[in-house]
Amino acid sequence: MSNSTSTLAPEIEKPSISRGFLSPIVVIGILFFIFGFVTWANGTLIPFFKLSFGLSDIQAFLVTFASYMAYFFLALPSSWILKKIGFKNGIIVGLLVLGMGSLIFIPAAKTRTFGLFLTGIFVQGAALALLQTAANPYIAIIGPIESAAKRISIVGICNKFAGILVPFIMGSVFLKNAHDVEAKIAAATGLDKEQLLNEVLGRVNTPYIVMAIVFILFALLIKVTDLPEVQVEEDVVDDASGEVIQHKSIFQFPHLFLGAFCIFVYVAAEVMAGDIIGVYGKELGIHADIAKYFTALTLSSMLIGYVLGIVAIPKYITQQGALRVCASLGIIFSILAYVSTGYVSVIFIALLGLANSLMWPAIFPLGISHLGKFTKIGSAIMIMGIAGGAIWPLFYAFLKDNLHFNFQFAYFLAVLPCYLYILYFAVAGHKVGIKHKY
Repeated sequence: MSNSTSTLAPEIEKPSISRGFLSPIVVIGILFFIFGFVTWANGTLIPFFKLSFGLSDIQAFLVTFASYMAYFFLALPSSWILKKIGFKNGIIVGLLVLGMGSLIFIPAAKTRTFGLFLTGIFVQGAALALLQTAANPYIAIIGPIESAAKRISIVGICNKFAGILVPFIMGSVFLKNAHDVEAKIAAATGLDKEQLLNEVLGRVNTPYIVMAIVFILFALLIKVTDLPEVQVEEDVVDDASGEVIQHKSIFQFPHLFLGAFCIFVYVAAEVMAGDIIGVYGKELGIHADIAKYFTALTLSSMLIGYVLGIVAIPKYITQQGALRVCASLGIIFSILAYVSTGYVSVIFIALLGLANSLMWPAIFPLGISHLGKFTKIGSAIMIMGIAGGAIWPLFYAFLKDNLHFNFQFAYFLAVLPCYLYILYFAVAGHKVGIKHKY
């Protein structure tokens, strides 16, 4: 039987209400809040480290590089860990490692070592790779695959709500009076400058100690929470005949690898719209104390998109249909941001959050569909695509600083190809090598 007619038919262990059906959703929702808080905190750290260490854009963007490259290196090992210890224990281990990464910030601040900060960020990224590899397939296959985008949108609200809070919580701590502090550092010399830099970097101590404590306490809570394992069937069933199809290799699923690259360009576009919008605003001449809140605008528009996805998918539109709409909006908003100036241009960058909102919820289930027993390893390959967030800010900085392109043109060149590929995946890429029943 040809592989082109296969479909995912997960046989899942559906917990009853009495077993606590809502508890897995709540746990995954809290996890997505943590993903969002830690990840978007990195967006605040970019201008903070530029302020504290006098970094160039390329050097500052090593923050996102260290975080997102951890996904590339740790996603596959994470799938092996999950196979050995299961979803629940994997989440517990991931939270403990996340707490350890947070505590590395304390000696990094005391010694004023940028490399040690990057180490802490990489360790956090490694923990997030394990947590994401566990949480995303769990929420995708806990119910029908056709409505996976709805469930991912629900927990995605938790993720983006955390991101909206970050600029107000972490930004108010790290970037308090950033413009004045920057001027003082530039004017100070000798011991006065040393003391000022120590005070600025010392701002990380309390937030990251609190975060480490929260992560450890949540790991203990999960230990006593009923979080049932979800089982996928060993092989894939043909839509038409009902015959079981034997698959021997992950490479028999080309749509998976096209989906992983789609995650790559999606995360690249999301980071450009979320983490880089503050830098973009400053390039337009907008005051740093205002620009530090622009990430919240992007995430607010993503939040609106998630709500629309919850209402519309799959009742009014399929998840691949939603992906086509979002990719098209991304293309339109990218063009409008390029041809406009000032706050209008910033608004269109923020609206890219709306365009990006339903991309992960749609791309991930489309990429792991039809995988059967390869779902966990396939999910890890999809998670590896998060490395796009590591590379694309550096690509943008290279275009702007090394090739000396106008910053708006450099931004346009960086994001437009991302949305064009996402549109291709939405229209045709997700069907390569398979024949969907929908």
